[in-house]
Amino acid sequence: MLPLRYAGRWQTASLAILFLVLCATLMPAVWLWEDRGQALTWFKGIDKWLHGLTFLALSLWFSGLYRSNAYWRIAVGLLAFGLIIELCQRLVGYRTAEWLDVGADAAGIVVGLAMGAAGFGGWCLRVEKWLTNR
Repeated sequence: MLPLRYAGRWQTASLAILFLVLCATLMPAVWLWEDRGQALTWFKGIDKWLHGLTFLALSLWFSGLYRSNAYWRIAVGLLAFGLIIELCQRLVGYRTAEWLDVGADAAGIVVGLAMGAAGFGGWCLRVEKWLTNR
């Protein structure tokens, strides 16, 4: 982990974010239209995009907390988290588990960690420095 002044708070926020993501992925889908077929046609592929964007955001979050030499651990941990989500979705009767969701998770992780390596990583240090200088 980076030498963060508020490391405990960042870690607590990280657990809260992971918990919220898990809860969101296990909630029943809410449909705004009575005709579910119409909604599914209009949102074709949205589930994969949501998985990819969620895991991109998670990997960016964790790239802010850890050094770049730990990015492989972030990738493994988030991929395991994605597999746990799919397992949990399989266990509830109103959600479905798909391997393509794990693929979208992996794609989001790769893009997020690449962005972290390209300069977005370590953002927590910059936030703490900005807060200290206020």
